[in-house]
Amino acid sequence: MGLESYVVVHNIAKRHNVGTLARSATAFGVSELILVGRRDFNSFGSHGSTSHLRFRHFHSLQDARHFLKDKDCDICGVEITDDAKPVNQHPFKKSTAFLLGNEGSGLSAKECEICDFFIYIPQYGGGTASLNVTVAASIVLHHFGVWAGFTERSRDGNKFIVAEKPVKQGRRSYCAETEDCIAEERKARRENAANGFFDETEKGNSSSNLLDSLFVDD
Repeated sequence: MGLESYVVVHNIAKRHNVGTLARSATAFGVSELILVGRRDFNSFGSHGSTSHLRFRHFHSLQDARHFLKDKDCDICGVEITDDAKPVNQHPFKKSTAFLLGNEGSGLSAKECEICDFFIYIPQYGGGTASLNVTVAASIVLHHFGVWAGFTERSRDGNKFIVAEKPVKQGRRSYCAETEDCIAEERKARRENAANGFFDETEKGNSSSNLLDSLFVDD
């Protein structure tokens, strides 16, 4: 199997950023976009790219980490830390998952714990302290694609050729799950209800609303 890249989305403050992240992910050859916590997202700004991208959901960062490690994948935090390497030095070794921080506070201590190494994007102007999360993702994913030797997409005139949409398309603002995952989630809900986290018998709560109760952004 060749080199692969992943994007891990956790604790993103602005839900519509997931849609624009998906657009960058498809442009730069990302294998999967991994949602941690909440499964619902706003596909605004994706320009249909969510139909061309695989989504995967995990309830916790540790679950996501186990999945990525089973794929022999490094987890790279995009954050300015003392030991962070400039992204233009391409400090990659193998398939890599990129974890980007919250737009305001950056990566949390819990998020940093699952990272194998860190990179940052050098800036040369003095007008801003940081980049928008989707802009940062685009720069990082492009650098990884260059390092990994991904094949450039063919062009038609001044546009890149878009692949045909998959025949079967589900709702693209919600991360679908396998039957086993859904059964596991329902079990977790029952356990959490028994522990008083929320009342499952309450009328009018959709699945995503219940998940919002469980996975509140920190």
